[in-house]
Order: sequence, then C-alpha cells, then structure tokens
Amino acid sequence: MTIRMQPDYRLSIAQIVPRTEAEGPGVRFALWFQGCPLRCPGCCNPEMLPFEGGTPMALGEIVRQMGQGLESHGIEGITLLGGEPLAHAPGAAALARAAREIGLSVMVFTGYTLEEARQMPDTAVAELLAHTDILVDGPYVREQPDSTRRWIGSTNQRVHFLSERYRADDPCWRQPNTLEIRLREGELAVNGFPARSAVGLWRRPPWRTPRDP
Repeated sequence: MTIRMQPDYRLSIAQIVPRTEAEGPGVRFALWFQGCPLRCPGCCNPEMLPFEGGTPMALGEIVRQMGQGLESHGIEGITLLGGEPLAHAPGAAALARAAREIGLSVMVFTGYTLEEARQMPDTAVAELLAHTDILVDGPYVREQPDSTRRWIGSTNQRVHFLSERYRADDPCWRQPNTLEIRLREGELAVNGFPARSAVGLWRRPPWRTPRDP
C-alpha cells in the first residue's frame, strides 16, 4: 500500500538540521520526530520522548526544505531520528518517498528491530521500510556502548542495508564520529556523535542553550 498525504498534513517535529555531516553518509538533511513509546534507560533524547510538545509542521513545508537542501547544500539524503520514526510512520513514509522521488537516500534510526517492524500491522511502516536505504535498529542499551562502529550507540544495534545504494564496506563507515556546533539566532545548537568518554559512546541529539549575555 502506498501512503499518500495532502501537503498540509502535519507532523510533530522535535528538530530539523537542514545540512549536517554528522548524521549518516555524506551531507544530509536530518529530522527528529517528537514522541517515542519506548523508554530505553539512558536515552540521550529524553526531551523527545513525550508526544506532547514539538513543532507541528506541514508535510509540504518539510518536503520543500528537503528540495532546498538538495539545491543549496548538495545533500545526498535524509536521516530520520527521534523520538521514534516508526511511531510516526505515515509521515515518515511520506517523507521517505518524497526524498526518493528527488533522488535522495533515506537513513532511519529506530528502537525496534527490523523483525518487529516487519510484523507491525501499520501499512505505513512497510511503506517506510520500502523507501529506506539504511536502517539502524534495536533499542539503545547503555551498558553496551559501541566505540567501533560509526553512528551506532550500542553493540546490540544492527545496520541493515535495504537497498543497493550503500554497502558495509563503504569508506564512510570507517571515518571518525563528529560533533557539530552551531550558533543560530542567539542559541547554541549541537548534534552528532561525541568522542568516547569515561561513560562510553553517547549519541548526542540536537539541543539548544541560550547564548550568554
């Protein structure tokens, strides 16, 4: 079943980074959904767990920003994170399909396993998987930090290449993790993966803090 939506369909968005090199292969458009039914201990996106909050954004506006990213920044794909993208499957599927239609790749991070996702009755989940190139699956386990694989939080998580666009031996997977810091409209925004510390490798979500006077 193909998910079709009106451009004014609204998605609950926690954050958008229109140009990043820290959230998957190449230069990407990254979007975090607001709301997750999972409660992984040590989740580093706790502010994105409640379904309340976030910013309602029209599907058409997000697709427009994706297209602008392709034209202005030369992005090669989009990355969907959260929160939990599968909990927003209709909107996530529509974004993934729109990205594919303009030649962009799609990377998705989910706390569910691929097997669990494929058993979900929501047809939008199957639609999302059908338009996903790279799926990182499984819950974050803070006792099992992963310090060897790029973009991966804990050793139980798996990387699935669901299309022929990327491969496990691509050079990008052997490069070091990066952290991006931006000063935007008087606020400090951070996203990406910091280096390994005494508490392990932590996935750092976007966050903002007011600029000091």
